[in-house]
Amino acid sequence: MKPLLLAALLLFGAPLAAQESSIFPKLSPHGCVSQTIGTTTVSVDFHRPGVRGRKIWGDLVPYGQVWRTGANEATTIRFSDAVKVNGSPVPAGTYALFTIPGPEQWVVILNKRWRQLGAYEYQAKDDVLRFQAKPRTLSSFTEWLSYEIEPASRSSAYVDFLWEKLRVSFLVEVDVDSLVATQMKRAIAKAGPGDWKLYADAALYYLEQNTQLEQALSWAEKSIRIQENPTNLFVKGRLQRELGHLGPALTTLEKALKVAKSQNALGSVTGPIQQSLDEWRRVQGLNGH
Repeated sequence: MKPLLLAALLLFGAPLAAQESSIFPKLSPHGCVSQTIGTTTVSVDFHRPGVRGRKIWGDLVPYGQVWRTGANEATTIRFSDAVKVNGSPVPAGTYALFTIPGPEQWVVILNKRWRQLGAYEYQAKDDVLRFQAKPRTLSSFTEWLSYEIEPASRSSAYVDFLWEKLRVSFLVEVDVDSLVATQMKRAIAKAGPGDWKLYADAALYYLEQNTQLEQALSWAEKSIRIQENPTNLFVKGRLQRELGHLGPALTTLEKALKVAKSQNALGSVTGPIQQSLDEWRRVQGLNGH
């Protein structure tokens, strides 16, 4: 092995023969973080070098050169569904996460050749995406290179890289509603004659997103036709109220509570129904109905 390559491997804690043995811990231990956005999983797999008193930026990690953004094997990022990264579409899959650090700007790279040692075999022709990210200097110190995935909304999250006193972030976005609608359509197409819960869950999802409430009500009613129970009656009642039909909603909730009590349902079932019923009755009384 060439002396310079050997020195680089040792410097970043890459897996030499002795380090690969399970009895010897690596200088840069393995780490993995994962976050669900909607129903999509985003995960980063990496190795964590320590600062160990060294000068990192512009020295241990040179400026202007492609870096594995970790140690040992190339850091990877995986998306279980198609996403947008920094506003650009990226297909589902696993990618090597490379960067080109700079004092004022970093270049973040997603490369389709994700199985490789460091960046020694990196080729730009395999890039799927490149974009710029501005590094931020922090007051806090991070000894061990780290990644975090922090939710930003119900359909997005920030992937954050932290090491020494630097943080670099980029946004991952998921079209949650489109994915759910596609999966829901497939599930309903395959639904069995007794699958009341699927229709109740679909109705509840639309209710919670406050969208297509008439469609949701039809699903709740279909669920009830398959098997009437406190769950789908409660969903139906809530939908009726959202659609402005308080009287019928109260009737539906009264029925849901009656069915629940006849089945000796737990308090976790009867409690929310009773609470909603009491609140809605007060509203009805205040409105003089």
